[in-house]
Amino acid sequence: MRINPLNRCRAICLSAIVWVAGISASPSYASTDPALTLKDAIAQTLERNPQLYQYTFATEIFEARKQTHSLRPAIELELEVENFAGSGDTQGFDGAETTLQLSSVIELGSKRKARMSLVDARINKNHWEQQAATLDVLGQLTQVFIEGLSTQANIDLAQNSLDLSRSLFKAVQTRAKQGATPEAEVMRAQAAVIRAELQLAALTSKLQRQKIPLAHFWGETSPEFSHLNGNLFEYGKSESFDQLYARIKTSPSVQVFASDARIKDAEITLARTNSRSDITWRAGVRRFEETGDSALTAGLSTPLFASKRNRGEVKAALAERNAIEYAKQDSLLRLHAKLFQAWSLRNQNMDAVMKMEDTAIPALEKAFQLTKKAYENGRYRYQDLVAAQEELLATKQALIDAATNVQISQVLIEQLTGTSISQ
Repeated sequence: MRINPLNRCRAICLSAIVWVAGISASPSYASTDPALTLKDAIAQTLERNPQLYQYTFATEIFEARKQTHSLRPAIELELEVENFAGSGDTQGFDGAETTLQLSSVIELGSKRKARMSLVDARINKNHWEQQAATLDVLGQLTQVFIEGLSTQANIDLAQNSLDLSRSLFKAVQTRAKQGATPEAEVMRAQAAVIRAELQLAALTSKLQRQKIPLAHFWGETSPEFSHLNGNLFEYGKSESFDQLYARIKTSPSVQVFASDARIKDAEITLARTNSRSDITWRAGVRRFEETGDSALTAGLSTPLFASKRNRGEVKAALAERNAIEYAKQDSLLRLHAKLFQAWSLRNQNMDAVMKMEDTAIPALEKAFQLTKKAYENGRYRYQDLVAAQEELLATKQALIDAATNVQISQVLIEQLTGTSISQ
């Protein structure tokens, strides 16, 4: 079943989290293999995610209730028969009095308008809850996608490690044949190759497992893509914390509180209008069977002391309205803490990425090549070459981890603010 529950949310959600989509595929995979981009994953999730579709039904419910609340009080038809089937002069229907009348209620205090305003406020809240939920789901989707990209980068690194281990194994075998290194070093180099093969197999299996929860976002259980098309090392621009925090105040999660406030305002208005008593009117015709005469009937009625009886409801609605403002302030404080943590971690990891890319990795690659050449010439020990290789691979692993942290922190920032910092 294909569904489209989020037309109103599509623009904000795509602009908020699509920053990593559409990047060229990793060079480790053939271009003919079916690939999944983040943009495609988002589109499928918006179309087919069951969690998001529930808000469409909620909107339909509120619209139906609005239609009901817009109705004016019903007109009732009443038939009343008196003085029949009794004793004496009232035996049978000869002395009966039959009254046919219409009755209804005249609502005072704009009650109908207040009811409709309350439903409108609830529709508005559902709209913002829908956007907030959509951002949450797409944020989770993007994080899983990034974790998959991270695993693919680790697979590339594991393949590189395996190639280096095999190259080192051949170098050690050559030196062993020349009698320049003991047989034990050959065995250690061979074991290193096996460890690298196992690491590569483990990461490949991990990527296969990560595809399943990713496909679950759009309701599939068997992924039809072979790999993810994206670049883990593509970053958005940096912005100041104050700029980002200013956006939180207009984000969907905060707008939900504003919608709650509007709901309570509407409830207060409705409670106050209920303090005004309605007027019930009746009008009809009465027939006297005994004489065959007819007469008109009319009447008005209204409950007494309605304002006093409804005073408690007004106070309760006012108290709930005041509580919302404090709940909003508490939420903003918690959002402030989450945003600052994500912003700080992003900046910290961005600094680490730049230093490793610009300085550390180039230096270690050069050091490894010099160490390998010196080992082949008999000037360095096997342990020196292994240490140089492990140090280079560990730094490349740290680069992948830092880049992953940058992307995940960026997702959280965009999820909290409801906007993209990469635009």
